[in-house]
Amino acid sequence: MSKHVITSEITNNPSIVKFMSNQLLTQGGSYQYNNVDETHESPLSNQLFHLPFVSKVFISANFIAIEKFDIVEWNDIQEEIRELIEIYLNQGNKVVTSAAQPKKIAIEIYAESTPNPEVMKFGSNRLLTEKDFEYKNLSETTNSPLAKELFGYVFVKEVYIAENYVSIAKNETVAWTSDIINDLRNFIKSYIEDNKLIIDETIAQPKVEIPAVDIKELEGTSLDIAGILEEYVKPAVASDGGNIVFQSYEEDTQIVNVILQGACSGCPSSTVTLKNGIETMLKEMLPNKISAVVAVNG
Repeated sequence: MSKHVITSEITNNPSIVKFMSNQLLTQGGSYQYNNVDETHESPLSNQLFHLPFVSKVFISANFIAIEKFDIVEWNDIQEEIRELIEIYLNQGNKVVTSAAQPKKIAIEIYAESTPNPEVMKFGSNRLLTEKDFEYKNLSETTNSPLAKELFGYVFVKEVYIAENYVSIAKNETVAWTSDIINDLRNFIKSYIEDNKLIIDETIAQPKVEIPAVDIKELEGTSLDIAGILEEYVKPAVASDGGNIVFQSYEEDTQIVNVILQGACSGCPSSTVTLKNGIETMLKEMLPNKISAVVAVNG
């Protein structure tokens, strides 16, 4: 059996640090422990609460998050805690027992039409994933049990899972009737309420034909473009069940290449959006640096 490798990650809350594992810690659902008295079914949390600075412990499918009291700074203890968790897991100790009850979350799923007539967006009131994942066919769903089950519907063509919604593209064999929409909405709602695993981030997604780039590796005009897309464009297209990802910038031709995902992919109005919306915005914000915006995946 391969070993757990734990890496630490800061969060937006300065009191909380996430400790990510390269393997699954639970089979779905999330757990929260506010004190040592609640940890009867979580041996790992019980051990962590013996540390005087631990305030709360959160456990999810592939990470453990710890909230601390202000008596210490994370810089002084973060690496030590990472090592302790890694050693604990590699000794074969349990994170939670089979009797542990995941934190109950009231789930609401709502269906929304999108500018793409073939795509329906199913929004959620809870976090589904911290990263976006696109599945063009069943063979790509190796890291998403939810996407795999959705492809069990014969009319499902593509699945896109984002932070708080699932976009589903259908084929031409059916129309978006109220019965089909309600069936999918109820299935997604029940799936999440049952605390089933949505994304297994310890499994690498199959390589896509056109890979996106890491914004942290960009500089100059490319970084400026990617920043504008992140701040001004992504929130708008996400509301329509889609996503846009910076792919490259050609300095000699001043062409910006992007990848369209979710409802944006194959949408009849995407060309208009690119030209009249995104391209115009980039030209205004980066004068004399942009000639055109092109979707490399159509």
